[in-house]
Amino acid sequence: MSSDRVFLTAEWRYLAMLNYEVDAGLLLPLVPAGTELDRWGGRVFVSLVGFRFLNTRVFGLAIPFHSTFDEVNLRFYVRRREGDEVRRGVVFIREIVPHRAIAFVARSVYNENYVALPMAHEITVLDRSRLAVAYRWKTEGSWSRMRVQAEGEPELPRQGSHGQFITEHYWGYVAQAGGGCMEYRVTHPSWRAWRVGEPEFSGEVEALYGKEFAMVLRGRPTSAFLAEGSAVTVMRGVRL
Repeated sequence: MSSDRVFLTAEWRYLAMLNYEVDAGLLLPLVPAGTELDRWGGRVFVSLVGFRFLNTRVFGLAIPFHSTFDEVNLRFYVRRREGDEVRRGVVFIREIVPHRAIAFVARSVYNENYVALPMAHEITVLDRSRLAVAYRWKTEGSWSRMRVQAEGEPELPRQGSHGQFITEHYWGYVAQAGGGCMEYRVTHPSWRAWRVGEPEFSGEVEALYGKEFAMVLRGRPTSAFLAEGSAVTVMRGVRL
């Protein structure tokens, strides 16, 4: 069962993804009812993802001054079986946007854990073969930042690769008050991605994510990607 009613259309561009292997025990208390952790090669990951939200429309309508903005989210990966289909999706631990109205709508419609903070981005062409992308957000008077530097030409991830695992989860799951969870579908084509050199993260994020996740982010990422992105469609959620 899923909804075919469109909630949101937009473009997601310049998706910087820092991916960290974690112990499953860290995530198990956050897994929504009816889903289970999705693993790649038996391993469990969380991802810090920053990207540009462009040309946003909610129920087909553009919201003045709120159609283009940045988002940074911390997420992990789950799966759910529906008949013979395995639906692979994401669960968001915390999502950051720069506008209170956007955070309010997302919390109201999906019960997603959004917060509005000052944000900024930097997209810099270093030369013909290198591109640097950074996202920043401000908490308690100080800025945090994630940054990747891409090299070469973007390519589609290989079937079954780690890159495909990270970029191709097409469902969202949200635990709901009182039990159960909300499921919604996200559609987009496969994304080409660049090779990334030394990824960077800096900042104090314990107040946002808690002590354990802050410790994860202070470590070295297992992998990092910069995906081109595309037009996306987010469907209305269905409560399971």
